Amino acid sequence: MSHPAGQAPGHDAGHDAGQASGHDAGRDADTLPDVAPRLRELRRRRGLTLEAAAQRAGLSPAHLSRLETGNRQPSLPMLLALARTYGTTVSEPLGELPPERDAVIRGGRMGPAEADGWTYRQAGGRGRAMQALRVRVPYGTQGDLVRVHPGEEWLYVIEGRLRLGLGETVHELDPGDSAHFDSLTPHRIAAVTREGAELLFVHTLLQSPDPHAHPHA
Repeated sequence: MSHPAGQAPGHDAGHDAGQASGHDAGRDADTLPDVAPRLRELRRRRGLTLEAAAQRAGLSPAHLSRLETGNRQPSLPMLLALARTYGTTVSEPLGELPPERDAVIRGGRMGPAEADGWTYRQAGGRGRAMQALRVRVPYGTQGDLVRVHPGEEWLYVIEGRLRLGLGETVHELDPGDSAHFDSLTPHRIAAVTREGAELLFVHTLLQSPDPHAHPHA
């Protein structure tokens, strides 16, 4: 089911709206204690100022500063945006092991990680161009966080109901529903059910050819 979005996308305001998620900074700081220094080190290694990195990732400098000092924890969309900015994957800021090339990923080896209320597990090999995750989105978080970035995303709802905003249209997805979209389309995700929603999520920086583009003669 879809209907026009009732709220115009706000870019940076949504990032600071994370206060409403119900997870205080103290709890999240205990969940991912080493992310802050890794984010700072990645930025410095790339030779980026705080302002330049924040602009590329779609954050305010003040918000990125809070992430780098551990006063705020990044959500999954923020980790993806920062990883893209620094030319890596979410595995590096999370301090996970070097890339694995095994074709089979055993569920028991992938422990959960939590950031800003999102719980997720790696569902694919680390360090790959295509990132596959199993994500738990709690009710009411990140509903106003609008993302725009290169690449494509695919998601499949396992449990609960998900609200997916794509541009000016909002879709409600039930278990078994999926979505595949260009990440340059402004998008936002929120769980509709109070128990949250669980989904499979795949992202790649690759872009499909535009079917409406005309080849050069």
